[in-house]
Amino acid sequence: QVQLVESGGGSVQPGGSLRLSCAVVGSDAIINAMGWYRQAPGKARELVADISGGISRNVADSVKGRFTISRDHAKNTATLQMNSLRPEDTGVYYCYVAAVTRPKFTPMDFWGNGTLVTVSA
Repeated sequence: QVQLVESGGGSVQPGGSLRLSCAVVGSDAIINAMGWYRQAPGKARELVADISGGISRNVADSVKGRFTISRDHAKNTATLQMNSLRPEDTGVYYCYVAAVTRPKFTPMDFWGNGTLVTVSA
């Protein structure tokens, strides 16, 4: 199994910055991709950004130019730097990992418990 440890988030005023981190712990799974989804109140969960192989793979249009995702392969961690935050960025942010688990090399997705980001004046 893959266990995810999330950190960061909190409350900030519009225009502020926050950083989210996600670490994979205690697993020998092959990590193919890491990223974040978010869910705003009353809305469906949506992809924010994900990264594979050290190259940004997908970034939502709504956060392009403001959010940056990075990954440390050696530490099995990912970071989402969020700048110029807007009230519409408010929501619960969920780290996710696309992995291949051993010993049968089964592809599986894993999710963190989520962290709340609130952007308001």
